[in-house]
Amino acid sequence: MKIAIGNDHGAYVYKNEILDMLVKEGHEVINVGCDGPESVDYPDYARKVADLVVNQNVDCGILLCGTGIGISIAANKVKGIRCALCTDTTMAKLTREHNDANILALGQRTTGIETAKDIVHTFLNTPFSNGERHIKRIQKIKEIEEKNL
Repeated sequence: MKIAIGNDHGAYVYKNEILDMLVKEGHEVINVGCDGPESVDYPDYARKVADLVVNQNVDCGILLCGTGIGISIAANKVKGIRCALCTDTTMAKLTREHNDANILALGQRTTGIETAKDIVHTFLNTPFSNGERHIKRIQKIKEIEEKNL
């Protein structure tokens, strides 16, 4: 799988650990995040990953910041992005099955690294259910985007 990963200064440690894990597992990872503790603006990195996802240069994206909140909000401003902040594997499973989320957001300050790795695995290995009710709801999200973005 080809995955874009991005982060701000609040999550460079987790980004590096998750990136290393994904590469060891055989994924192709495009790193567009920052690599140190110097303060940067998370919307810049959210946009880089979101652009790669919507332009279909990657299969999906992973975003990280201190809490995952700001970076997920920024990513969701890009038309076609369904970024979900997940704090456990149930959320990761359900956002893939029900929402066909294409970007996962995580928080370094709010989620332990082993849990974060489990969330990543769940997100990457859970397919969209293609259920009629879910397709209908995603279409309604797309209609909101068309009107407002």
